[in-house]
Amino acid sequence: MADGQVDPLELLDDVVEAMGGQRRSGQHEMVRQVEEAIQSGRHLLVQAGTGTGKSLAYLLPLIAHAVRSDTTSIVSTATLALQAQIVNRDLPRLLETLRDSLPRPVNVALLKGRSNYVCRHKTAGGFPDDDESGTLFALDGESAAPHPAAGPSTPLGREIVRLREWAEETETGDRDELLPGVSDRAWRQVSVSSMECLGAQKCPVAEECFSELAREKAGQADIVITNHALLAINAFEGLAVLPEHDVVVIDEAHELHDRVTSAVSGQLSGSLVAAATTAARRHLGVDTDVLNAAQRAFEDAFDAQPSGLMAAGLNEAQEFSLVQLREACRLALSESASDGSGQAADGGRQMARSRLLMILELCERMVAAGSANEVLWASRPSSFTPGSGYSPADDSAPATISIAPLSVAGRLRQGLFEDHTVVLTSATLAIGSEFGPVAGALGLAGEGAPSWTGVDVGSPFDYPKQGVLYVAKDLPKPGRSTSEEQLDELTALLKASHGGALGLFSSRRAAEEAAEALRARVDVDILCQGESSMSALVKQFAEEPDTCLFGTMSLWQGVDVPGHSCRLVVIDRIPFPRPDDPLMTARTRNVAKNGGNGFMSVAATHAAVRLAQGAGRLIRASGDRGMVAVLDSRLATAAYGGFLRAALPPFWPTTDRSTALAILSRLAASAQPA
Repeated sequence: MADGQVDPLELLDDVVEAMGGQRRSGQHEMVRQVEEAIQSGRHLLVQAGTGTGKSLAYLLPLIAHAVRSDTTSIVSTATLALQAQIVNRDLPRLLETLRDSLPRPVNVALLKGRSNYVCRHKTAGGFPDDDESGTLFALDGESAAPHPAAGPSTPLGREIVRLREWAEETETGDRDELLPGVSDRAWRQVSVSSMECLGAQKCPVAEECFSELAREKAGQADIVITNHALLAINAFEGLAVLPEHDVVVIDEAHELHDRVTSAVSGQLSGSLVAAATTAARRHLGVDTDVLNAAQRAFEDAFDAQPSGLMAAGLNEAQEFSLVQLREACRLALSESASDGSGQAADGGRQMARSRLLMILELCERMVAAGSANEVLWASRPSSFTPGSGYSPADDSAPATISIAPLSVAGRLRQGLFEDHTVVLTSATLAIGSEFGPVAGALGLAGEGAPSWTGVDVGSPFDYPKQGVLYVAKDLPKPGRSTSEEQLDELTALLKASHGGALGLFSSRRAAEEAAEALRARVDVDILCQGESSMSALVKQFAEEPDTCLFGTMSLWQGVDVPGHSCRLVVIDRIPFPRPDDPLMTARTRNVAKNGGNGFMSVAATHAAVRLAQGAGRLIRASGDRGMVAVLDSRLATAAYGGFLRAALPPFWPTTDRSTALAILSRLAASAQPA
């Protein structure tokens, strides 16, 4: 093989031969399609069903591209689990297998946002603690602290001590390498955000900074693994947080739209302003009377604002309060512009200034929301009581005002697709054979949109023979809570399957109500999300074939349990967005305003992708057999039911209850020892 001349399809053959496996047709086709996209510069959307081996199918063309071109490629994932899988398992194993097939080594780096790394300057005392009231050594409920020699006496204090000890030993400073993990509150004591960071020019320990070292390593890498949030910041905010690159592969691409939206959303509240004012007084030495007055004006202006979408935008008093708050922040920043003295003070100054700057920018953005096509809404906290669920938000409580783009399509088109070749992949990227809904939401539709190709490479599984889709069409339409009819149906299904069920519910309250009710009705163990860590619950579910696990959205996408332990997946209702979701409401109205079908374009498309993700928990290996049971009759009876069913794997369908129960009974019996 000539230097630099690497064919990814030949690499695939080398890998298959080395691992003693067989070539999968879908994997071969995906390798070919990704390679063609890289060579032609044409964007690619590729749906690769569970079991295809899609990570390998895009990593091989990236490896070939690296040795051919000496340029950097980016792989972006939505979840830490997949990120860790690629960095710690897939790529090392792949590169070791291909060591003799490549003309040179391929360098790989993992890059996360700055707050994911421990800050050496902060652990050395260069920043004030977020909680300056004796967090480390205080007794629970007390502010007085015993002599430090007594050691920390709260769980938080013990976490911080362990963090500081770990910070002296770790080679990467990466939070995810700390096992067991720590609370977010503890982690904030040893980390800084990008705005709080002093920067390489000012920080006295910049040469030892874990974040800067990770960025330096990424700048020298052939392939950089990152996440959708960092990719969004790089694309949207003009900040070069990623090294120069020409190819981007986006795995878990069905999550990109929501992750990007979340990354560029902002929230403003009176408590946030109060915290910034306190920091300004302590660390900047400025007169905060103007900030205090601006905070009161902000709270007064939004006090009567009902929770939910602010469809009419800001009223005059609200806009004036935001301008007043913006100018108060600007004044405080101006008065503190000169550098402070003392190394320890720098961290406090930077933290205080970053908070003021963030509020200033949020105020500017909110004032311009109407002309910038952004959405505003008000929210208030609701309380959660086990067994009772969430209580309605108290409209007498102070409001938090949020802002998010009405659409991220145009900004993704300019910031991501315009200057890079992008490959988007997921097991659930198309609805039926149609990629249009997802492509449109990401900026690949409409006038001036870049060209792209959509390909479904299929799955190695025989879904009609391995799985059954049962829709309980005779149940009444779901109400706000789990109905008695749904509980009766769920009882019959669990008795027939003798457990082994993953229950996917639309809310935590619904999951808890069902778990409580079913424990009294069936003779199998039922675990419920929130009773232990997610990893512990999934581990127990996988190891105990008749145990059931009930939960909410994190289970819809985060459970991979092949084998008999997951032989029944129950979905309580079609996962439409909440009807009071302000951003979804605004987007639905905008589609309708422009002549489209808002419900189908927003709510139904969202539900179809989520439904496919949930149903995808069933068949995870070629030997799996089981049933997806949907306790929402609308999937069988509503006009949009066909649209939603088209997003699901092609299971053998039935709406007959007796047939479904008989199939589950046979599945349960087939797994019993003779």
